[in-house]
Amino acid sequence: MRKLEYRHTGSRSRRTRSHAVAQAGSVSLEFIILFPFLIMVLVGIFDFSLMMYDKAALVTAARTAARAGIVVGSTVDVAATAVASANGSLLSGGASRTPTATVTHPNGTTSGMPLIVTISYTYNGLLVGSALSALTGPIVLNATAVMNYE
Repeated sequence: MRKLEYRHTGSRSRRTRSHAVAQAGSVSLEFIILFPFLIMVLVGIFDFSLMMYDKAALVTAARTAARAGIVVGSTVDVAATAVASANGSLLSGGASRTPTATVTHPNGTTSGMPLIVTISYTYNGLLVGSALSALTGPIVLNATAVMNYE
């Protein structure tokens, strides 16, 4: 009786190896194609969070100036307080810009009348904000605080 021998030719393992190498090559190609989009999304998230931080800083500066204004009563001092408070906490992505503040008291400065402080700031982002500004115009952040005179 004759004994049957099984000889492994290795063709299947070579085919599997070449398929794995081709698969790895296509994965790296997909990564190279998608990597710039991933970076743009991450920078966009960072840029948007900086813009929201600046908006919160403007709101805080307007409230601080209005709070000081209802006690002091001088419009010039209130505007200077608003700009100084905003400059101390704003983060600028590119060229530094100074916020502008307007103070109005439509019914006078007597007790119970409103004092309105408005701060405007042109946001200049890192990448997405700058690109968006080039397409749609500048991004202007505004904050308004209204408090009554004491």
